[in-house]
Amino acid sequence: MGVMFYGNIGEPIKIEDRALAHLTVIIATKLRRHESFTLSWQHTADDPEGRSTIWLHAAIPMRFVFDAPETPELNREWIERLAASANSSGGIALVPDHATGALTVPVAVSPDA
Repeated sequence: MGVMFYGNIGEPIKIEDRALAHLTVIIATKLRRHESFTLSWQHTADDPEGRSTIWLHAAIPMRFVFDAPETPELNREWIERLAASANSSGGIALVPDHATGALTVPVAVSPDA
């Protein structure tokens, strides 16, 4: 399970390593373009029930930490599907990777409206 630290939020955001690697590509691309957006996720089983949303902006520090020391192989099709979703009015929804069917933590990212 990977984690994302964002700004002064004390608790890390938990996202499965492979999903986080793909999400990192989309986040970096949008922030490089100076596009701010929200990131929403459902809490994991070991957190209080519910969901959270944060505002992502290039000026706020961010760090991604992965459990595995090696970078997972990225699925280009998954990245393209996530990127297309990120540019839609509904925002990005972290959908399963068709290559593995893997997705353990649901996460959604919405562009600013």
